[in-house]
Amino acid sequence: MPRFLHTSDWHIGRLFQNVSLLDDQLHVLKQIKSYAKEHGVDALVVAGDIYDRSVPPAETVDALSAFLADFTAELSIPVILISGNHDSAKRLRFGAQYMSGSGLHILGDILNVATPVTLETDSGPVHFYGIPYHDPVEVREAYGCDVKNYDEAHTYLARLAEQARTPGIPAVLISHCFIDGAEGCDSERQLSLGGADRVSYQPLQEFDYVALGHLHGPQYKGADHIRYSGSPLKYSFSEHRQQKGVILVELTDDGVIWEHLELIPKRDLRVLEGTLAELMEQGRRDPRQDDYILARLTDTQDLLEPMSQLRQVYPNTLELERTNFVISRGSQLVADVSSRRSEDQVFKDFFRQVMGGELTDEQNELLFEVITEARAGMEEQG
Repeated sequence: MPRFLHTSDWHIGRLFQNVSLLDDQLHVLKQIKSYAKEHGVDALVVAGDIYDRSVPPAETVDALSAFLADFTAELSIPVILISGNHDSAKRLRFGAQYMSGSGLHILGDILNVATPVTLETDSGPVHFYGIPYHDPVEVREAYGCDVKNYDEAHTYLARLAEQARTPGIPAVLISHCFIDGAEGCDSERQLSLGGADRVSYQPLQEFDYVALGHLHGPQYKGADHIRYSGSPLKYSFSEHRQQKGVILVELTDDGVIWEHLELIPKRDLRVLEGTLAELMEQGRRDPRQDDYILARLTDTQDLLEPMSQLRQVYPNTLELERTNFVISRGSQLVADVSSRRSEDQVFKDFFRQVMGGELTDEQNELLFEVITEARAGMEEQG
């Protein structure tokens, strides 16, 4: 029976708190290669966000190029990938028509969603259709259709792929999108404000398997065969309880069989809580001192350079929170311990505590414009 590995959101070249994760990423990519060899898969499917930036650093491109060349040459297993919202689709698909002959299939053009990659397996052919990341404007311009939002645009492309299916041949859809009702993480870049980026799962149901990317937590939505593999590494402390991995998918006559294969990080992301003295003592005995740490200190008194002290036992302590500490005695300002807060929530709480009131409608509108402009500037800078 045809089988393949489903992974996504590699974000090669990502920085976490200004710390390069390239070595950590290559560490788990080697495990993905080992799984592919161990299970004798017919393909490796990567559902978008290959790079972390649209213009990735040169060393990042070299590292990924070396991995893919080694993977396809040594294992002779095809790789099928699509572009995500962090990728530049045009840059990613450079030379794609030539690379496909070596087993690397890059699907980055929405004009080709109805043209599948056909893989021959011991059980017969399998068709892989790719929907790279897109916005409604791109779909309108490409097809001259009247789609007004993300859901209509994604539905339009999904139906093009479904209509192109060949009866009797298993069909896998690969898409980079945000399925409505699925659970996101802090490390994902918003596709739009206010939930306008959500799309429906219903147009995807007729495919034998749907390999999704964009959300970093492994999950399914709408039906068991419509799945996010999640990212191979934890990219924010909001993910510290998640078990990262890849999905082994097997297409059978009776349906889809899937299995989550665990990936072991070189350095884990952990959240530790306790007094400074307790965490210092724990760190001296901890066999995983090099993990990336968020420390939540429960001390109520002032502390002298707690970050410097913690880094003596946990050198990769990256964040510190004070859960019971009053920032300014005699005022209303207290430490904020929430790990899932948007920019507007932070500013509104700050305004409320300082000014003793709420923002007006005019001020809310101005805040929205400033945040939108700032995000656009950050994206232009890569």
